[in-house]
Amino acid sequence: MQLIVPVRGTAGVLRRHAKTLLTLLLCVTPALAGVLPEDRTDLLYHRYQGGGITVQGPSLLIQKKITDNFAINANYYEDLISSASIDVKLAASPYKETRKQKSAGFQYLHGKSTYSAGIINSVEPDYRSNTTYYSVSQDMFGDLTTLTLTYKRGWDKVYKDLKDAQGQIINQPDFGGFDKDGNPISFKDADHRGYSVGLSQILTRNLIMSLNYEVLTDQGYLQSPYREILFLDPTTGLGYGKADQIYPNTRTSNAGSIQMKYFLPYRAAVSGQYRYFQDTWGIVAHTFEVGYTQPAWRKWILEGSLRYYTQNAATFYSDLFPRADFQNFEARDRELAAFNSISAGIGASYEFAIPRLPWINRSTANIRIDHLYINYKDYRNALLIDPTAGIRPGEEPLYKLNANIVQAFVSIFF
Repeated sequence: MQLIVPVRGTAGVLRRHAKTLLTLLLCVTPALAGVLPEDRTDLLYHRYQGGGITVQGPSLLIQKKITDNFAINANYYEDLISSASIDVKLAASPYKETRKQKSAGFQYLHGKSTYSAGIINSVEPDYRSNTTYYSVSQDMFGDLTTLTLTYKRGWDKVYKDLKDAQGQIINQPDFGGFDKDGNPISFKDADHRGYSVGLSQILTRNLIMSLNYEVLTDQGYLQSPYREILFLDPTTGLGYGKADQIYPNTRTSNAGSIQMKYFLPYRAAVSGQYRYFQDTWGIVAHTFEVGYTQPAWRKWILEGSLRYYTQNAATFYSDLFPRADFQNFEARDRELAAFNSISAGIGASYEFAIPRLPWINRSTANIRIDHLYINYKDYRNALLIDPTAGIRPGEEPLYKLNANIVQAFVSIFF
């Protein structure tokens, strides 16, 4: 089971289209039932760059068994975000900010059952997020089947930075409720709940299957305060006007997936996965992924993967609305547009020994590089609108995004 790190805004691109960045060591991963996680420490550096966005930073994960039946884990993760993306250039000015995340949890093993719980706290200059999770896993049928039930609950607070004529933030309150001039700041709240069930089944000595189903419910302020819609306005020089997005205050989504992994006779493994997603905003998405792992020369392990993702647009999304206040709900967020993406990645792991430290069982050095390409079907590059050059609103080229994701980390098992 993987507990995805909650992110928002710019970093939300990573969550949907480059999930490996957020699920490898930047998450808490309880063990399967009947087995507590190994004692380990992981130190990771990650970097995402593409579409005018750079996200980079370190992560430190520690897992430790306290007794034979009880283990704890803690993780610190940091995002240094620099953004001059197409959304930012259109609605605001380039910015830099830091997101810091801390998490802690435990696993308790009782017979063939494993109980897990934890909390995640994420802090940005204009955003606060707290998430708790609870999970129980049960081994059955001679340990060939594992059933996992999970519940997650999250609480977010968000507000919009305001700047003076010199570009200095004037309302950053450290979330005390008032800006530096003593004026109350209006916060927006969002609540999230998640319910999931997972089934892992050993089918043969070489084949494993995993089935997962998840329901998410979101309520409250679910939009970005910085992104805006565009609408036709012939009275302006560029031919369009801008207004704040208006989202529904509820959203329910369902996702189901199946994954198969087959271990080949020559110690390699091949895997395949399909995931289906739909929500009450009208989005339907499909994900297909294949992977291959190959033990190589001496203590090297090589891996590669290819992932394809496609979705349609939300029912209230439009790249360009006919007029202001055209409908009750209006959005121009790229994550709600219709698009498809392809990501391909390769990775390598090398196992090495650390001399004169007998308490360390083994260590690995790991690196992975992914390239992400996103092709938007109904989101255009509004920065290219120029009526004097014959490019009017709605006629500009469709937007495309290329990004590179690099992860490098060291794991020490003790």
